[in-house]
Amino acid sequence: PIAPQVAAVGPGPGGPPPQAPPGQPQHLFGQSLGPAQQPPQQLQDFDPVQKYRMLIPQLKESLQNLMKVAAQNLIQNTNIDNGQKSADGPVQRFDKSLEEFYGLCDQLELCLRLAYECLSQSFDSAKHSPTLVPTATKPDAVQTESLPYTQYLSMIKTQISCAKDIHNALLECSKKITGKVPPNQGGL
Repeated sequence: PIAPQVAAVGPGPGGPPPQAPPGQPQHLFGQSLGPAQQPPQQLQDFDPVQKYRMLIPQLKESLQNLMKVAAQNLIQNTNIDNGQKSADGPVQRFDKSLEEFYGLCDQLELCLRLAYECLSQSFDSAKHSPTLVPTATKPDAVQTESLPYTQYLSMIKTQISCAKDIHNALLECSKKITGKVPPNQGGL
């Protein structure tokens, strides 16, 4: 259900999505979307793929700005080294532009890691619980690959029991390692 919404908000055939005008606050992901393109707020906040798509144009712009500032600083330093007076006004600081670029790179890395974790979790979920519980209220609408609710409940109870057994085994092992014996087992 998320994939069609994500595809609908991406760049259209006319090019990249519109940027917010300079001086105006930018959207959560750095871009302003028109009312027709506005996806639900929850999807914007938690969809790492959509956030990644929104950050790519910003990264390109930041890289262009970084190269421009680097070139201006290089020209100014060359002029100073050659003894020429620089006619240009104050030049932007390179470290600020570089910091902005690296900040966007970090955000993109986090989006990709989160998307990878979501995908891994989805694969694990499909692997360990490949069939679904029917959500339809009409019996004729039940899917063939779905589990009846009672079988689903028993499967979940088994999974919970297994998780508790693993938890108890890990606790017992950690107590043995630290040398602590539970009070009910160490008595006379």
